[in-house]
Amino acid sequence: MKVMRGTPASAGIAIGPAFQFKVSEVHVRREQAHDPSAEMKGLEAALKEARQELTAVLEKAQKETDRQTASIFEAHAMMLEDPDYLAGIENKIHAEGLKAEGAVAEETERYAQLLEGMEDEYLRARAADVRDVGMRIVRILLNVPRSPTQGLDRPSILLARDLTPSDTVSLDKSMVLGFCTVEGGPTAHVAILARQLGLPAVVGIGPGILDLPDLCPLLLDGSEGTLTVEPEEEISAAKRAQASRLDSKAHEARKRARDPATTRDGHRVEVAANIGNVASAATALEAGAEGVGLLRTEFLYLERTSMPDEEEQYQAYRAILDTFDPLPVILRTLDVGGDKQLPYLDMPGEMNPFLGLRAIRLCLAKPELFKPQLRAVLRAGARGHLRLMFPMVATVAEVRAGRRVLEECRAELAAEGAAIAEKLEVGIMVEIPAAAVMADQLAAEVDFFSIGTNDLSQYTLAADRTSSSVSSLADAFQPSVLRLVRQVVQAAHREGKWAGMCGEIAGEPLATPLLLGLGLDELSMNPTVIPQVKQILRGLSLEETQRMAPALLDMEGPEAVRDWLAKNYPV
Repeated sequence: MKVMRGTPASAGIAIGPAFQFKVSEVHVRREQAHDPSAEMKGLEAALKEARQELTAVLEKAQKETDRQTASIFEAHAMMLEDPDYLAGIENKIHAEGLKAEGAVAEETERYAQLLEGMEDEYLRARAADVRDVGMRIVRILLNVPRSPTQGLDRPSILLARDLTPSDTVSLDKSMVLGFCTVEGGPTAHVAILARQLGLPAVVGIGPGILDLPDLCPLLLDGSEGTLTVEPEEEISAAKRAQASRLDSKAHEARKRARDPATTRDGHRVEVAANIGNVASAATALEAGAEGVGLLRTEFLYLERTSMPDEEEQYQAYRAILDTFDPLPVILRTLDVGGDKQLPYLDMPGEMNPFLGLRAIRLCLAKPELFKPQLRAVLRAGARGHLRLMFPMVATVAEVRAGRRVLEECRAELAAEGAAIAEKLEVGIMVEIPAAAVMADQLAAEVDFFSIGTNDLSQYTLAADRTSSSVSSLADAFQPSVLRLVRQVVQAAHREGKWAGMCGEIAGEPLATPLLLGLGLDELSMNPTVIPQVKQILRGLSLEETQRMAPALLDMEGPEAVRDWLAKNYPV
């Protein structure tokens, strides 16, 4: 028996034989075209066939997943119509004389690497979607069949280097018990799809799984992030019993998804959703979200050649507010810059973009970028419960400067006779250690805090989350990070303000008792885990978790924290 460890991507337990998911290698050479016109005709035919294929994939996704998840493939289809993407391909055919497949491959990789260079984990994960679409076109151009499940004749656990989103949604759930990949992360669309499809999944486990033979007995635990090779029967039996209990719990959690998250001793915690577009609002509400704890507004700015105007932003924010009315929506102002370049902004390159001109710093430096968004926010907030949040705040001066620009916009709109929000709560994301350390001063300037543990972890540990060699250090279960969380919550409460959390750990069921004990008033997360987190909260006692939490902050490392929680509060 051998246990291999990766990253949990989709909860659940699967027991069955191994099946190697083998994808035919496609090697695209940079070759010159003899007839650019013929290459363009071939490209047009391939794009037409790709659209037909994606229509079938989208229809399957709409039947088996929710609206937000199915929108992944709507975005894939939109990419096939993206004028900038297509123009880049055409330019490589006409100006550089490349064959169509080479042009598609190069332009796709350029686009994917642009996304991979971004700091936002959600946006980095979209690079896989771009490559999925590009490889579909290339395969059609080269007439390469894609049948990686050929020979799968019994329910099995798939082992693969990686899966594309369209691979994942196309899996036959009657034959696939779960999957395990060498690469990937928990926020990639493949992981999101696995959760929606109810397939246990572990990602980032390393290349060792590719050496396992077909039919090798396996036990996959998507909650623990483990793959056990040739498990003992006693262990398999215990896991089957555990799986049965988990199914019952999940069913009960879904039934009560819209009920409030009130602890055994009567304490209410607000459970909200992190969303990144208009389409996902309805899905989050259906999952039981009691509001939006983080609306990423970057979806309006990225992957385009011009800045969205005030009216376009207003309409998008208004649609989300209408969906959630009367529940609160926290809108994060634009968080780009440095590593997340906008082609229509003239920005210099930076040696260290993670520490550069981005987020609130960029917006304050470029009022022509900031003011249209704030005007749209004030207008949208005239009807609905809208809150505003500035990202990457480090100083009191930045908060005051942001508020001044907001008041300028308010005065302008009032002079124009526009309907605007009478009162707008203004908060900040606490994601820089300086903000956590100075939370006592900042609490006097804002209406609320929302802790972004992803960045707070990497800045606290000086560990780049995008670097495989040190990313494991940037762990929100680190006691050093947890101590900062406690400090922020205490500072907020002393000023009579509330503190929430929108980082990944907020949606980690294992962390729920600890976060309750640290005093968080609101937790915002991926909508798919809302029912489970709510159900966990209902079974907890605030008083008990408050007594427990301080001891975890004195532990030596994140492993000890996780182990203690898993033992004392099993999910």
